[in-house]
Amino acid sequence: MDTLQAFADLVSRPDAEIDLTRTAAMIGLREYPDLDVDAVAEGLDAMAVGVRDLAGLRTRLFADLGFSGENLAYYHPDNSFLHRVVERRRGIPITLSVLAIEVGRRAGIDLEGIGMPGHFLVREPSSGAYIDAFHGGVLLDEQACELLFRAATGAGPEVPFSAALLPVVSRAQILGRMLNNLGLVYRVNSDASGLEWTLRLRLALPEVTGQDIIELAEAVAAQGRARDAVRELEAWATVSPDLATPLKLTARGLLARLN
Repeated sequence: MDTLQAFADLVSRPDAEIDLTRTAAMIGLREYPDLDVDAVAEGLDAMAVGVRDLAGLRTRLFADLGFSGENLAYYHPDNSFLHRVVERRRGIPITLSVLAIEVGRRAGIDLEGIGMPGHFLVREPSSGAYIDAFHGGVLLDEQACELLFRAATGAGPEVPFSAALLPVVSRAQILGRMLNNLGLVYRVNSDASGLEWTLRLRLALPEVTGQDIIELAEAVAAQGRARDAVRELEAWATVSPDLATPLKLTARGLLARLN
């Protein structure tokens, strides 16, 4: 079974059954094809040993092990690969948050991802505490979350802040946001092959959009495979009739470039 199919099989399960450690680690398999995903999971198992509560988790990850945010090379692909974050002890908010969630889960600590615009967070439902894994696992209340939101997005006082900007997100949504971040890096680096990889993984998740499919086709075409891109669009138009019109229009545009 190839990686894309294995990923698709894992994320097709009910959300609560998605193995977030394994699926997050698999995102790195394109650039690190020899990656041992089981070893990544075992590393997180070891981190959880002896952790009893949120305070202990924060001490283990951010004091003892020294995990922190990557500021010097924020847009490097390695920041989106869980195994490289573990190795380097550096990452971006969402991968560090996944690490905290998954080590916490192994220690019996219930944590949830919070999809705040501009900066991903973690929350402990039982206490209501927000955790900023990028800034050393600091605890935040809603007022501090608002300050972080405004700093991250540049939103001024005219933009209202409410709990609606602190939504709990599913495991599939966490993976989608990880892939969106990585896709942005590949776009900036003009890496069409890397972008194709992230979009194929993205399309295995729920809530497929026409824009995702069109971007995949464009990434394929950018590698000199325009006819493959057209076939891709036509296949998606067949299985997603509600998206057929924009997909067929894009296919015609690609065909016109070939003539």
